[in-house]
Amino acid sequence: MFKTVYSRMLTSVLALVLGLLVILGTVTSLSFRSFYIDEIENRLKRELDDICNIAATQYVDVDKRGSAAESLQMAVRLYDAYLQIYFNSDELGRYSVYNDASGYRWAIAEETDLSGYAREALRTGKETFRYGLLNNYTGFDTLTVIRPIANDENHPLGVVFFHYDMTGVNTSIQRSLSSIVTFCIIAIAVAIPLVTILVRGMTNPITKITDVVKDFTRGNFSRRVAVKGKDELSNLGQSFNTMADELNTLEEARRSFVANVSHELRSPLTSMRGFLEAMIDGTIPVEERDGYMEIVLDENRRMTVMVNDLLDLARIESGQYKLNFSTFDINELMRRAVITFEARIKAKRQNITISLPEGSVYVEADSVRINQVLHNLIDNAVKYSPEDGRLSIECRPEKHIVRVLISNTGAGIPADALPHVFDRFYKAEKAHTPSGTSGTGLGLSIAKLIIDQHEQEIRAESENGVTCFSFTLKRVGRMPIKKTSERV
Repeated sequence: MFKTVYSRMLTSVLALVLGLLVILGTVTSLSFRSFYIDEIENRLKRELDDICNIAATQYVDVDKRGSAAESLQMAVRLYDAYLQIYFNSDELGRYSVYNDASGYRWAIAEETDLSGYAREALRTGKETFRYGLLNNYTGFDTLTVIRPIANDENHPLGVVFFHYDMTGVNTSIQRSLSSIVTFCIIAIAVAIPLVTILVRGMTNPITKITDVVKDFTRGNFSRRVAVKGKDELSNLGQSFNTMADELNTLEEARRSFVANVSHELRSPLTSMRGFLEAMIDGTIPVEERDGYMEIVLDENRRMTVMVNDLLDLARIESGQYKLNFSTFDINELMRRAVITFEARIKAKRQNITISLPEGSVYVEADSVRINQVLHNLIDNAVKYSPEDGRLSIECRPEKHIVRVLISNTGAGIPADALPHVFDRFYKAEKAHTPSGTSGTGLGLSIAKLIIDQHEQEIRAESENGVTCFSFTLKRVGRMPIKKTSERV
């Protein structure tokens, strides 16, 4: 029953509403009863002030006793009450009076002995209220006010018992309580459907989000959550839509990646298989086999490079490659990287300019990984620059970073291709590679992953036939003032 958010929320909210209504009804009824009873008690106390004054100043005087009795009779008639006065004097004794019209209701209680209560009141000297003191005799609820009376010298004269019929008061209270209960029942009857609608309105978006997420788990990233408003659930739905967009992009990238890997592996394998079969069945003469074997070997080398690049990508993305940060001279690392390409640069008769600051420029990074980035970028520059082209390697120390720039002349990169140059298998031929060059399309992706791991920036620019790749590293130490330029 309580397995869904809707059922739990509905039960909780209904329980809360019902609980609040019960508490509100109870507090209201108790407050009303207390207010009503307090009002009755205050009225009786005010009336008792007059009664005690009449009894203490007039009734004890024989000459005034007649008029005092009439005044007491009027008070009793006004409240339809029953008055008893226990005097300490044997001469006065006990005085009782009630309304003649309803005397039958009080007559049965006339012989009730309240002397014990009278003695207690005289002993304490305090006024008290007693509920139900005569209930067993009258058969209805009563309220009795007990107050000792004294003369002007504060000498106790006796005790007044003023009995009040609570039937009417209790009836009014019961009617009020019935009205409160009726109101609570109506409120509950109205609250249940309203709460149900409210809770359903709150949980329906969650249900819809759940349905969309189930489609995501089945690989369907085309569905979206209908977003309305700007509350937390709307933000959650928008977040799921954004996640779906990202997942869809990743899924398309995965499919493209698998297709590209399949293509890149199938092409050299098909080529090598064709050459090998041709050599075996004699289609290729023996004297020409060495040349074709060299082609097969080149294809094998290219496959090895591509597989190694794929492994590097997988390890970097999975976090298996942990960066080993150290402080080193980026100038020296750049010089060593250029030396490894010296033979290729000379073979293509390319002109290279190396612009490095004088002295040492220290950075904090993983030297092995940064050397790999330099190697990939310089390899691209050498590969995609034509014969007699120009290469440029530059190091620019700034306040907190060092910017490394590697540029080359050539066909350049179209503006619409620049955002994709760091994508996997976005091979150079599609962007700025002259015909006859070839690559795996993974070198730049690896370079970007490495720089991203360093929390630095790498970017590509191409304008007027000059392509420039640059990246930044965290700089340590002082900035050099002079710069030197070298030409190779």
